[in-house]
Amino acid sequence: MPKEITERDQQYWSTNLRLIIICLAIWATVSYGFGLLLRPLFMGISIGGADFGFWFAQQGSIFTFLALITFYAWRMNKLDDEFGLED
Repeated sequence: MPKEITERDQQYWSTNLRLIIICLAIWATVSYGFGLLLRPLFMGISIGGADFGFWFAQQGSIFTFLALITFYAWRMNKLDDEFGLED
């Protein structure tokens, strides 16, 4: 028999989805926006011998992605604690 979905379950998943959407928006902005679309604006800035747009496309998006993974894991642990779903 399927479990009944409660208001608390819906609140948990809506908070989780909002967090996922925010993280994806940040990732897309950094990887596509800074690395590709805004690259011509960053060509005058140099980091390690390469322009800033190239650096974002090659390294900055990876660092941002790792930071987002760390943030998401930390925030989901807090969210699980708030809703009593800790292991």
